[in-house]
Amino acid sequence: MAAIVDSVRAFFAPSAFVIDAENPGDVVARENLLDRTMGPDRRRKSSEKLRSGRVPAAGLALVARDLDGHVIGTVRLWNVEAGVNHFGSPIDALLLGPLAVDPTHEGKGVGGALMRAAILEANKREHGAILLVGDAAYYERFGFFAAKAQHLVMPGPFERARFLGLELKDGWLEGAAGILVASGRKFGAASELKAA
Repeated sequence: MAAIVDSVRAFFAPSAFVIDAENPGDVVARENLLDRTMGPDRRRKSSEKLRSGRVPAAGLALVARDLDGHVIGTVRLWNVEAGVNHFGSPIDALLLGPLAVDPTHEGKGVGGALMRAAILEANKREHGAILLVGDAAYYERFGFFAAKAQHLVMPGPFERARFLGLELKDGWLEGAAGILVASGRKFGAASELKAA
């Protein structure tokens, strides 16, 4: 019951945050936020292997800021190849993560707003699908389901029931099978970060 009451309060409460594009000045705040919310083992996750040494997909690194401009939430999406299709051609997709919200702002709709903004922006940029590893009970409300990723695997240990997919274009993941492979731009010159 408390979760329902918190959700209703968040819905009717005035927005105390804005969603914005991440900028280079957000790096320290974002990393500190991820360390606080994800813990010291966050860099050992299978999805981190796909992000390591890469730049987020263009325009798909977002933050939530409180009214004083402080980073209180973050989400990033990364270019990957989601296995291959029936013809053996690689399937371009996005890998979402991590999504994190400062614990003092949980229950205020920040995570949901970041998710909706990320999905909307990915759709505007004509991406075909988004994959993630996360709690199905949370992410299903945004259209993510395990069935969309049932024949795909992560490059390392992962929980099958938590590997979810969302098609932005109907049938994009149909027949997709194989292992996810990083395909995004490699981290390099400062000019690459500005383009992201």
